[in-house]
Amino acid sequence: MGRVTATAQRTIDAQAETVIERLADYRHVRPRILTEHYRDYEVVEGGTGEDTVVRFMLQATRKRVRDVLATVSRPEPGTLVETDANSSMVTTWAVRQDGDRSVVRVETTWQGASGVGGFFERTFAPKGLRRIYDGVLAKLAEEVRAR
Repeated sequence: MGRVTATAQRTIDAQAETVIERLADYRHVRPRILTEHYRDYEVVEGGTGEDTVVRFMLQATRKRVRDVLATVSRPEPGTLVETDANSSMVTTWAVRQDGDRSVVRVETTWQGASGVGGFFERTFAPKGLRRIYDGVLAKLAEEVRAR
């Protein structure tokens, strides 16, 4: 079994504080910025920032669906960490100021399968998840611009 990592990054024309505030709004903003790959999204507890718990189905491919129950922590300013209770998956959203814009980086890691299946997972899953995150980050940029 090997660790698998998928990352995506985008520069957004907004202050970092505004961007992380929108990202931390799991009740109102998150449903608007999620792509069609996220189904049955619901806030189980909280709704804003730390200690929020969300549940959703992540349809990574036609056949690959993950049932995610994520708890949010905020280990430092500008960072949200979503830890899945149903798997080893951890997603970290980090926002930093870069001049008058923000750089948003999302990284997801998990313990991958072993053997041939693990090879294919390590090869293709990060690319697929990056495409999903590129869509979410594009919607986040629109959300920040619209408000």
